[in-house]
Amino acid sequence: MPAAIQSTDRADRQVMRLFLCGDVMTGRGIDQILAQPCDPVLFESYARSALDYVHLAEKAGGAIPRRVSPSYIWGAALDELRRMQPDVRIINLETSITRSQDYMAKGINYRMSPENADCLVAAGIDCCALANNHVLDWGQSGLLDTLATLRRLNIRAAGAGRDLNEAAAPAILDIAGQGRVLVFSYATATSGTPPSWAARPQRPGVNFLADLSAANAGRVAEQIAGARRPGDVVVVSIHWGPNWGYEIPEAQRQFAHELIDRTDVAIVHGHSSHHAKAIEIYRGRLILYGCGDFLNDYEGITGYEAYRDDLALMYFADVTTGNSQLAALDIVALQIRQFRLVRASPDDVDWVLQMLTRECRPFGTEFVARSDGRVTLSWPARAKQ
Repeated sequence: MPAAIQSTDRADRQVMRLFLCGDVMTGRGIDQILAQPCDPVLFESYARSALDYVHLAEKAGGAIPRRVSPSYIWGAALDELRRMQPDVRIINLETSITRSQDYMAKGINYRMSPENADCLVAAGIDCCALANNHVLDWGQSGLLDTLATLRRLNIRAAGAGRDLNEAAAPAILDIAGQGRVLVFSYATATSGTPPSWAARPQRPGVNFLADLSAANAGRVAEQIAGARRPGDVVVVSIHWGPNWGYEIPEAQRQFAHELIDRTDVAIVHGHSSHHAKAIEIYRGRLILYGCGDFLNDYEGITGYEAYRDDLALMYFADVTTGNSQLAALDIVALQIRQFRLVRASPDDVDWVLQMLTRECRPFGTEFVARSDGRVTLSWPARAKQ
């Protein structure tokens, strides 16, 4: 039987609360409704203008306002962030921040203008994981623009850089009175990240993992050991796997376990799938195998409705400082509608609960819906600890 439901009350406990989510794609159609969009021209077989995605979404869900405020897209997520008061806010930013015209001929290219990047500030984002298959969509110049914009906005970045050392370095977040959070970010070939995007000693790029071998796990462990201090909370953010499907490859599970065994990683933050996937607690540490999309411009695109990629999940993880053990995990379900996050209906929350219950059963994790609409994780208190 699972342990009692973990509480989100942090009173009398030394815990750090982290907000995490999956892919945040604020480019293309979303960029077009913000105040200062890029040139809408696209180089896709499906669409030639980013405005086509706006019109597609409007056909599916009604009129979308233009020149919206930076906070518009976050909608109900801002209420939850105010209520939960996380100490750190971490996203996977799957968009290049640039007006570069140097597009990569890869079929789909995401960008938003540097002027519209204030939308990240509107949500109080502290750290962007950048090791993914879209950050170089507009070439090395687009990546350099992205890094410069995030620095200007005082948002930490991990997983991409002007050279290999910068790409491999963690984002270091100092939390007053509590300690540090270190975020390491990696991209894998299975997510569609081209191997040619790998950063080199004198070439910009992403922090790339060719595979999830034991040798690469050892290399990552060495990087973590070289950067961490006693008491640091370590998050390893990994862009891995295809867009669709609930299967958790054994290689992912072994890799996550090995990182925890070797370095006491607090959270493995997996993403790439357009929908949420299973969650595991291993030795008291949190493994999110796939967080799903959090923001995108996919409304009206058909073909995978059964996965409910319109539902966006907020993950609030309480980590005990000093030993990096998970103390609690709350999940809030929202829905992407008119390029904005709105509250999920009770039926949609129940769908999320049933999906998580089904997919997490092999990992021994269970979930309970609360009266306030959240879904709370429950797990055997001493399993694998």
